[in-house]
Amino acid sequence: MSEYRSNPPGISEPFVLALLAAILMLAPTTASAQAGSESVGTFRSRDHSFRLVKVLDGFQYPWALAFLPDGGMLVTERTGRLLRIRDGRAEPVPGVPSVSASGQGGLLDLALSPAFASDRTIFLTYSQPGPGGAGTALARGVLDGTGLRDVRTIWSMDRKTGAGQHFGSRIRFLPDGTILLTTGDRGQGSRAQDLGDAAGKVHRIAPDGSVPADNPFRGNRTARPSVYSYGHRNPQGLAIHPRTGEPWITEHGPQGGDEVNLVRPGRNYGWPVITYGRQYGTGAPIGEGTAKSGMEQPLLQWTPSIAPSGLEFYTGDAFPRWKGSLFSGNLAGRRLVRMTVSDDGVLSQETLLEDAVGRIRDVRQGPDGYLYLLTDGSPGALYRLEPGE
Repeated sequence: MSEYRSNPPGISEPFVLALLAAILMLAPTTASAQAGSESVGTFRSRDHSFRLVKVLDGFQYPWALAFLPDGGMLVTERTGRLLRIRDGRAEPVPGVPSVSASGQGGLLDLALSPAFASDRTIFLTYSQPGPGGAGTALARGVLDGTGLRDVRTIWSMDRKTGAGQHFGSRIRFLPDGTILLTTGDRGQGSRAQDLGDAAGKVHRIAPDGSVPADNPFRGNRTARPSVYSYGHRNPQGLAIHPRTGEPWITEHGPQGGDEVNLVRPGRNYGWPVITYGRQYGTGAPIGEGTAKSGMEQPLLQWTPSIAPSGLEFYTGDAFPRWKGSLFSGNLAGRRLVRMTVSDDGVLSQETLLEDAVGRIRDVRQGPDGYLYLLTDGSPGALYRLEPGE
């Protein structure tokens, strides 16, 4: 499912984002609400009632959220800003790499080093400009008192194109300390099946950008050595199962066929050879059907599409009957989906907050055990789910 929304006639989204980026770099802050200042209402799931609180608003296309040990937060905005949230206010952090803020591209995901308390290192994904257009890239830098320093790109797509869609771009750390990074097919499905092309894959690298010796295609001369799995269309959700340590992703299908996949090394997840989705507009079949020998089946597929984005396993104590559940934000679906899961399957699902806050871009568990949501758009907002009565 495409995550695009239409703009007013004659105004393209790349133009809007470029204009916003130029304006916002001059502004000290746009997020304005005070922390925890506005209660939206109380809602109920099958297992818990919860209260929804707007923490902060005024963001410009926020994409990802991370929590700092000092109680603050970091938020990326697709237009190219990294914001530090302290005392209910958002302050720009200088030193971010230059991004190609066009279409679905820009400054995207964010993760803290597992040793952040001592090394102060953060990792950022972004659409990197270059010859031919742009491609997904991963940078690392040190967050000090004034901004980012020692910033360097440790991984990037060699082949850059002018397409504005399907950057993927979620990152997570595996239990062994290596990094997983998702990339979309950049709108060219055949690239997802080409092991020598970085598009349409899940990649695994070390925090310094080197390739682990036990990667599944490390010895294949025709494959990019960072490839961990392939055959993905546009994975925008990535989370690590708290019991098994295995990565789960959600990815956008075309017209229908959004997927939840358990990612295992060396596996082929089928796109565009197999899919439950159809061609936009015509509804014609894509590829060879919904299954083929040697290609993985999704744990769950959504038709019609909901455009799943941020993904998080809940492990906190604030909602004890949600422990172990998998939460997915939705863009087209404008909802939060809670899935009950086993070690290797989805058992059930329920819809929460449908049309209550809009397009949910990211979902993260806070150190307080609450769930936090980022909504996509301008303005976008940060919300918190707290236990209800």
